[in-house]
Amino acid sequence: MTTLTQRPEIGQPAPAFTLPNQDGETVSLRDLAGKRVILFFYPQAMTPGCTTQACDFRDNEASLLAAGYTVVGISRDAPEKQNAFRERDALPFDLLSDEDKTVHLAYGAWGEKNSYGKVVTGVLRSTFVIGPDGRLEHAFYNVKATGHVTMLRKKLGLD
Repeated sequence: MTTLTQRPEIGQPAPAFTLPNQDGETVSLRDLAGKRVILFFYPQAMTPGCTTQACDFRDNEASLLAAGYTVVGISRDAPEKQNAFRERDALPFDLLSDEDKTVHLAYGAWGEKNSYGKVVTGVLRSTFVIGPDGRLEHAFYNVKATGHVTMLRKKLGLD
């Protein structure tokens, strides 16, 4: 399978973005300057896999914050659906809406994937770690919803 977009390189500046969050307020990467950011892309709010993934980040958020990381989720869902997802599952972090998939494309989080035995084009469940200097430190593509945060914590030296 091939991706449809160029993937950003580790060590390079992370692609800039400005998107509405679940409350319709804009959030920009520049707003997070000076912080370590875990940016995770998920296919669709309130689906089983995405709920598992988001709740895993929720359940680990306190320790990630204590280690200096800010968690932010991105999907193509409208802000209203992001808000419902955040409320339903008590998600404490911002969920950003990238309805036109511009940011997905910039991060290489859109492309071909295998879905139930068929090759389809869509969101590649991906996670990026951005350093306080705005540079990309880690990029993980096609991650599993279950167990991903445990793997991420190990890669970040938190476990």
